[in-house]
Amino acid sequence: MVSQATPLLPKKIVLLGTDAMERHNSPTPKSKTSAAFTLVELLVVISIIAILAGLSFPAVNGAMDSAKKTQAKSNAVQIATAVSAYEMEYGKLPTFTGTTVDKTLVDILTTNDSRGIVFLEAQAWKKGKGGTNDKGYCDPWSSNTPYSIALDTDYDNQVSVSTNGGASGSTSIMKKVGVWNVTTTNKYQVRSWD
Repeated sequence: MVSQATPLLPKKIVLLGTDAMERHNSPTPKSKTSAAFTLVELLVVISIIAILAGLSFPAVNGAMDSAKKTQAKSNAVQIATAVSAYEMEYGKLPTFTGTTVDKTLVDILTTNDSRGIVFLEAQAWKKGKGGTNDKGYCDPWSSNTPYSIALDTDYDNQVSVSTNGGASGSTSIMKKVGVWNVTTTNKYQVRSWD
């Protein structure tokens, strides 16, 4: 009995890219395939993208809130620093009797005085950035409520400041100036002395 070896190559060799290859693999009416997406595949891809976008919105909102809070804190510290610099330059606190950083105090700190000094460089109010407007110096969340301020007018190194960001509840701190924003949400409260 003679055993026959299986050939390693097929009997018919077809080279890629030749007419013979195209004739050998030509589609029949039953085997035609389309390279386009079906409606179901397209809807699945769109729904996956929508789910991923929905999952990212809370993270984006959290980052934006954190950025606004950081900006508000920076604004409060800059106002307090400007008042302290004014006191160092003139040996007294600004002549001011208000309890908010209103237009009068902003004008005192931002206008060139007789010595050519600008103590506070403030931009016009922008949502998410804060700044000045006709009400005064406002935080990033509201253009209607300026920062609150307490000045040590009796020079005992102690001021009474808000404990909760609102009008009620106060405590004394050992500072010459305290600046904070007025808010009903503790999440958005910033203070210059923290």
